Amino acid sequence: MTKYRRILLKLSGESLMGEKQYGIDKNRLNEYAQQIKEIAEMGVEIGIVIGGGNIFRGLSGTSKGFDRVKGDQMGMLATVVNSLALSSALSAIGQANQVYTAIRMEPIGEYYTKWKAIDSLNKGQIAIISGGTGNPFFTTDTASVLRAIEIEADVFLKGTRVDGVYTADPEKDPAATKFDKISFDEIYERGLKIMDLTATTMSNENGLPLVVFDMDRVGNLKKVILGKNIGTLVYPIQNEK
Repeated sequence: MTKYRRILLKLSGESLMGEKQYGIDKNRLNEYAQQIKEIAEMGVEIGIVIGGGNIFRGLSGTSKGFDRVKGDQMGMLATVVNSLALSSALSAIGQANQVYTAIRMEPIGEYYTKWKAIDSLNKGQIAIISGGTGNPFFTTDTASVLRAIEIEADVFLKGTRVDGVYTADPEKDPAATKFDKISFDEIYERGLKIMDLTATTMSNENGLPLVVFDMDRVGNLKKVILGKNIGTLVYPIQNEK
């Protein structure tokens, strides 16, 4: 039995680089595709949002002289590139999927609406939702939370390169300890930077739980779906357990 029926999975663009310094590592991409197909075959309905940091990050572009709006638009297009790559990898192993874009760009992807995405999920297709929110000044974390709420996901799974939420950055502070679970309110009070404030507030106010876990370790996605105690559960205060 799976713990979740419908999920929104956020994948890190940086993680798609694998061992590379830029772009997409095909081995990492194929690992992701296989893990996603595995849980789809367990009956889980899956929406996916991918970041674009392996290609272009709008905020860093601004620091290099790009106009912020144009930089963010370039970042949105980077998420479309990653989404098409994942779609291709999934199709190659026989997993039905549909790419949606927050900005009209048919025939690259179908223009996103909640109802179209849910229809895909009901048909057993994976809905890959690209282009962020379609607006500048919003992160892909915020876009992920928004889409999770829209498609009525049971949980937001944030697949990262770290294995959960810590008291401090474990790469900088060897004394940092990991939380098994923590509330959004405590995340805010401690000033922990797991997502931007907009995404955190939206999750909390809409009762959307979050699981932060290491997606790069093969098998972890299935463990999360089965309810294994890996990663960190971040829960809305009204859903405290």
